[in-house]
Formats: sequence, C-alpha cells, structure tokens
Amino acid sequence: MVLMGTTGVLTSAYAEPSVAIIMEKTTYTYCEKLVYSIEVSEITGDPAIIHIRDGAGGSSSAIPIPIEKLSNPIPSLHAFEKDIFPLGQYFIDVQYLGIETSAEFNLIDSDNMCISEAMQPVVVKWINGEFTDGMLISGFQNIVDKKLIVIPFEFTEKNIDKLNIPEWVKSIAKGWVMGIISDKMFVQNLQYLIDEKIISFPIEKENEI
Repeated sequence: MVLMGTTGVLTSAYAEPSVAIIMEKTTYTYCEKLVYSIEVSEITGDPAIIHIRDGAGGSSSAIPIPIEKLSNPIPSLHAFEKDIFPLGQYFIDVQYLGIETSAEFNLIDSDNMCISEAMQPVVVKWINGEFTDGMLISGFQNIVDKKLIVIPFEFTEKNIDKLNIPEWVKSIAKGWVMGIISDKMFVQNLQYLIDEKIISFPIEKENEI
C-alpha cells in the first residue's frame, strides 16, 4: 500500500521492522544485576532469542524471551559474581523479526562482595529444618568469600550437628531469601552473632569426680 504525500512523492505506508536494545547503564560491578529493555516495532507472538557473550568469544546458550509488548524490560534474576563472570567487555545479542542487533556493557572491578547464589538453597533447607545449624554455617565457610564473613569454627563429622543458632535467626534468613534483607545486612548479623558467641558450640562440662 502506498500513499501520495503532499509533495507528490509516493511513500510506503509500511515502515521497516525494528528491534533495539535499551541499556539501563553500560558499566556494572559485582553484585549488580544486568537490566535492559528490548523495544520492537511489532509483536509476532514469537520469542526473541538472546545470547550473552564475553570479549573472549564465549557465549551463553540461546535464551528465549517472550515479547509481549513494544517495550519489554529484561531484568536479570542473577547478580554478577566473581567466580562466574571475569572482568571485561560483554555483549547482548538479540534476534527478532529476522533482525540481529547487539549492545555492549563493561564489568569493572569494585569492592562489592555478595553472597554466592549457591548459598540460597542451603539457607532454604536450613529454614525448613532439612539442614542443621552447623551445616548452614559450614556452607558459609566453604562457599562465601572470606572477606565477607569470618567463620572461626573447625567442623568435623562429630561436631557439625552440635552448633547452635537461635531459632529467631531464621526470620532474618527468610528476609534475605525474599530479597528484603541485603547480603551485607545478612552477613553482618551472622558475623555479630558469631563474634558474640551467640552462635556457638555448647560448652561441655567436665565430669565431676
């Protein structure tokens, strides 16, 4: 279909399809989550296909993203972790409407430290009573950066089930799992309780003769 413009020139009534990646920002640090939007000129019912790749050429598997609106916010569920994401340049590649487009961002070093997401199922199992208090703290000792929390205990098969954490601490843990309490606040609470020996092993009394 064509329309006659006021200048007498024939112009198309149909614009070329378009896809754009709108970055919230282009520089991230550890513990932050990637946030961007995909803006499209039309909705087909098909998903957009996304790949995240690094400057060395490594790429994620194809990630299908439903496109339900002309502007689609894409918040990441996972924060950047030091053990997973090396510093450097990254690219977001999007395929939709037969179009391929890319955007880039940089991951830079910072003093930010966060609890590894590998701890979340450990904390949930502890809250639900599937893991003992000692198993929770041992998890922090083995998984979480030692700059974030210092655990002075030496766990063995014999003592790991003897550590005691007050029951009310589970309300703090629930807040962290729900995202209400930050990583920093969670570990600061645990560190205080450990330092004050509120989280501790029971004192064994010697048998009186």
